[in-house]
Amino acid sequence: MSVMKRLGSIVLWILLILTTAVGTAAIKQRSADGPNRVFSGGALTSGALHTGPEPDWAFVNTVPTIELQLLNPVQSRRIWTASVDGKIYVWSGYMNSLVGKLWKSWPGQAESDGRAVLRIEGVRYERQLVRVKSGQGLEKLVELMNKKYSTQGKPANIDSGDLWMFEAAPRTTVGAE
Repeated sequence: MSVMKRLGSIVLWILLILTTAVGTAAIKQRSADGPNRVFSGGALTSGALHTGPEPDWAFVNTVPTIELQLLNPVQSRRIWTASVDGKIYVWSGYMNSLVGKLWKSWPGQAESDGRAVLRIEGVRYERQLVRVKSGQGLEKLVELMNKKYSTQGKPANIDSGDLWMFEAAPRTTVGAE
């Protein structure tokens, strides 16, 4: 029995060390310039701030992920994106699932205060996230999203609230925080 107790003690210590290391990394990343592959990050501070005319967003259809930072709260994450008809969109799926309700807080925060910064290929764009509550007319966007990310989305998922779609529209007062 003493061998089992000793083995159990070693396993518990290893789990404690791993948990502490992961927790420390997550807390440290919260103040970093952007997210890493696993953890959310802090404010997006590096990179040129776009100030010219509205870009042709079609280039994001070849970019795997972008960085999205909300201004309230100041927190950033990696997210999927697509562009159709000159507009750029971001989204969050599984919003009606238990995992989505527990894990995904940014969509509700964006609906309350949609001020955001996108960082794409090192350039920051000040945007206003506007939730799209109807999938009507978004067939082309959902088709592109499914092809780009191998998902099974449908416009009906937007209508049901399982997929929260946001247009990342221009901010009316650039620089307003």
